[in-house]
Amino acid sequence: MRARLGAEVVGDRVTRFAVWAPDAERLTVELDGRSIPLDRDGDGDGDGDGDGDGGVWLAVVDGVGHGDRYRFCLDGGELLADPASGWQPDGVHGPSAVVDAGRYAWTDGEWTGVELADAVIYELHVGVFTPSGTLDGVIGELDRLAALGVTVVELMPLAATPGRRNWGYDGVFPWSVHEAYGGPDALARLVDAAHASGIAVMLDVVYNHLGPEGNVLPRFGPYFTDAHRTPWGSAVNVAAAGSDTVRRYFVESTRRWVEDFHVDGFRLDAIDFIVDPTARPFLEQLVPAARSAGRRAGRTVLVVAESASNDPRIVRSPDVGGLGFDAVWNDDVHHALRVAITGHRGGYYVDYDGVADLATALAHRWVFSGRYSHYRDRHHGRPADDVAPGRFVVFSANHDHVGNTPVGARPPYDHDQRLLTAAAVLLSPFTPLLFMGDEYGDPAPFPFFVDHGDPDLLEATRAGRREEFAAAASLGEVADPGDPATFAQAVLDPSLAERDPHRSLLAAHTELLRLRRQLDVLRGAEADNDVAVVDDAVVVARRLGGRRSTLVLNFGRAAVMVAVGDAVDGASTTIAFDSGDARWRGGRLAAPCTLDAGRATVPAWTAVLLTND
Repeated sequence: MRARLGAEVVGDRVTRFAVWAPDAERLTVELDGRSIPLDRDGDGDGDGDGDGDGGVWLAVVDGVGHGDRYRFCLDGGELLADPASGWQPDGVHGPSAVVDAGRYAWTDGEWTGVELADAVIYELHVGVFTPSGTLDGVIGELDRLAALGVTVVELMPLAATPGRRNWGYDGVFPWSVHEAYGGPDALARLVDAAHASGIAVMLDVVYNHLGPEGNVLPRFGPYFTDAHRTPWGSAVNVAAAGSDTVRRYFVESTRRWVEDFHVDGFRLDAIDFIVDPTARPFLEQLVPAARSAGRRAGRTVLVVAESASNDPRIVRSPDVGGLGFDAVWNDDVHHALRVAITGHRGGYYVDYDGVADLATALAHRWVFSGRYSHYRDRHHGRPADDVAPGRFVVFSANHDHVGNTPVGARPPYDHDQRLLTAAAVLLSPFTPLLFMGDEYGDPAPFPFFVDHGDPDLLEATRAGRREEFAAAASLGEVADPGDPATFAQAVLDPSLAERDPHRSLLAAHTELLRLRRQLDVLRGAEADNDVAVVDDAVVVARRLGGRRSTLVLNFGRAAVMVAVGDAVDGASTTIAFDSGDARWRGGRLAAPCTLDAGRATVPAWTAVLLTND
């Protein structure tokens, strides 16, 4: 059996080291005064034939176990951390440490995961989600997330980064857990506790690039390519010479998260920047590897893509030329929602018409299914009407659309508008995602922040942010990514939910998710789905068997009257949710929705769900 890359405990204080260094002449692992030579095995399967993964070096070393530090030395040169390091307890510039996953006392033997149809995703950044900024801190919030109706927690990238503060996308050891978050042991504790609360754990992983500080991978082999670049640095080599083992590196890392840490899924960052012209794309290889690891463990593993390509092949089966992802992020819903509320059409929002385009997305999955994009100056996207709506992840905010602004401000919505966007997302047939704190209206911004130790790199990062937001920079309004205060102001305060208006907003989110669970007609892939625009309102009428629902989202300044039909199979139409209800407005009175003779009058800036179920 082929050895896994990295350091793997294979017995009582016996560790096997495997590292890919195809151009090295000799290689040693340095262990607390001991220098142990590794043997060049070829592909790391123990037979020395070198088929497919040339340049893997192996050694099995006694007296080495969990927490022991080590480095590799290539050809007598500098001591380097392990490219497949699972733990950097002394930071990205320090030695690696052995992780013995067999130490973890799991209690989740009955856990089988969460199916996509039941997924309600909650995106959070460990560093700012609680004052402690740790994975153990997240454990303390699981009960309230479960009570809200969350079924999947999506952790922004955990890989080791320079310093203590980072968004996570500058990670340089993709197999590792950032020490400031508590390291690998804390991740195991969180996953076990989440499963006990009925919540799956999804990792946001970055396989398109690595950060610039502390990145040792190029010292070992051709992990990167000069054939193209990403906006954040060198692109990962998944198609050129040596790419077989680069693919192996990421596939094994993904399997390890499932096997050793019981992780339930992955969100792959910006897959459009994984450029791969090969006949069998890397992503087509990765997705089934993650799922098969889950099947062997008796758990469902979900794999979600972030992509702006609007290409349905991402979620189609490889049998018909697709990549096989379970779901893909859908920015079009976010963009149309924001324009419908604010009217702002700067930057990429120039392409969106608000209410009309929100209706298009609700009817056809995407706004851009081949139509012309002014922002891109080309036609964009491809139709996806035949793809089940649950295979698209939608949101009214996420880390990108909040953080990639000058000061990381959350959307400028008032209470009524927050309720409206919540209903649009949570009662849609898509898979919903909540961004941390939005469920109770936390005002904390989420600006971009880093803690680079390299002063030149830090200054380049600052300059890059000022350049990106040049108009705001002239007013001194760009948050300094290196200032600890920028990070500190992003820390959430869930105690806000104990008082209004935050308490009533949280109650509304909880009720919306209860309705989503209770009413299959809202999310059933087989339901008929008719979408119309009435004045400034979007009307979504769904039927599933004898059950019927009508969601009215009024983005206008005046009430609208909508035909909702007569009783179906003897069941009269009732108001299941009205965002104008005083329960969701801190006791404040508002004009209610009224029903009369098969018509509903829906006030301005109001969401109403009507059902006969």
